[in-house]
Amino acid sequence: MELITGFIHSHAIIISALILSIAYIFIAIEKIPKVTVAILGAAITLILGLLEQDKFVNGTLTPGYFINFIDFNVIFLLVSMMIIVSIASRSGMFNWIAVEMLKLTKGNPKLILISLGVFTAVASAFLDNVTTVILVMPVTFLIAKELEISPMPFLITEILTSNIGGTATLIGDPPNIIIGSAAGLSFMDFLKELTDIVTLILFVNIVLLVLIFRKQLTARKENMEQVVKLDNSNTIKDRALMVRSGIVLLFVIAGFILHDVIHIQSCIVAMAGAAFLMLFEKPDKIFEKIEWNTIFFFIGLFIIIGGLEHAGGIKLMSEWLLDVTNGSQKAASLIILWASGILSGIIDNIPYTATMAPLLIEVQNVMGNDYTHPLWWCLSLGACLGGNMTIIGAAANVIVSETASDKGYPITFMYFLKFGVLSTVISLFMSSVYIWFRFLT
Repeated sequence: MELITGFIHSHAIIISALILSIAYIFIAIEKIPKVTVAILGAAITLILGLLEQDKFVNGTLTPGYFINFIDFNVIFLLVSMMIIVSIASRSGMFNWIAVEMLKLTKGNPKLILISLGVFTAVASAFLDNVTTVILVMPVTFLIAKELEISPMPFLITEILTSNIGGTATLIGDPPNIIIGSAAGLSFMDFLKELTDIVTLILFVNIVLLVLIFRKQLTARKENMEQVVKLDNSNTIKDRALMVRSGIVLLFVIAGFILHDVIHIQSCIVAMAGAAFLMLFEKPDKIFEKIEWNTIFFFIGLFIIIGGLEHAGGIKLMSEWLLDVTNGSQKAASLIILWASGILSGIIDNIPYTATMAPLLIEVQNVMGNDYTHPLWWCLSLGACLGGNMTIIGAAANVIVSETASDKGYPITFMYFLKFGVLSTVISLFMSSVYIWFRFLT
């Protein structure tokens, strides 16, 4: 037994890297649920002793204790926002806003595409992109039915704009939550550094989509008038809930914005808001709506990556990055941006970001905060925008695709690819120009 233990510890980097690589492969091919892959990988990491199972050894705190590698800021922020959004959604407030906005378009399909794109992007920035597409899709199919046109242009727009909008804030996309926690970046940091470029990217993408789909975005006058007459009077299902959850959501976002003043972590602000709303709810009913698969996927992933980090593998990777770029901040920034964008279109951007975050912390330990600061934004832009490249690049893409297929409008991998690659390449090029002039000159 001691011989096996000695072998594992002497080859810890190789073994932990192998566990992470195999987990990546199985997550990518999707033959086994990714949460199962993550939890199984975490269990193997602990069984092999790559991380410590005991908090204290001989009365001394253990630095390799596996719980130390689980980022609970990320976990609690995710759970709390899921609770808040789940409760708020039941009131019908988000659907009411969407329908009212669509009625202002007078049923013009081009204006509807623009409106849906903008609404999806803004909602994704403050809720999350998965929740947003789930909320907006029923309205989309209703509008397409009234206009007697294909919902496909609207669905493609919603996929692309959900990932673009989610890039703008700390809570819009899970990779940003990981980055914010690892780098100590606040909600306002994300707004300050990313809102302008994300808004510009959104504008360019929507203009391109209108041009690409212009021949499909036509409808008869009488059908357009039906959209204007849509009955929105019964969309709000619970006015008291709408008021209560709306106020809490505003206070939570205000808490995020005022982080530098109140010095309370975003996850604590979200927890407080979620706890208040749950005073009026049955907890068991609310917990049924939480995406526990996502939460345990994060936990398992943190443990697997923690094994590689504890073994020294992450430090080796950071040294390799600095060697390849010869310590050039410009080269490192562009490599991370484009590599993140391309890889996040092929594999899930959550495990990719979770792996890259400790790597950048190692780079920061060597090169300092000033050197690493733009690298965090490159990781955020690449990981979030890269999710647009393929239909499996982000969770929102898969959900829209599956729902559309059930409705008789299948979005195949190759059909989406031509829109996704165009959007991703343009978005990454614009991000490169922004990063260059904002941080590197």
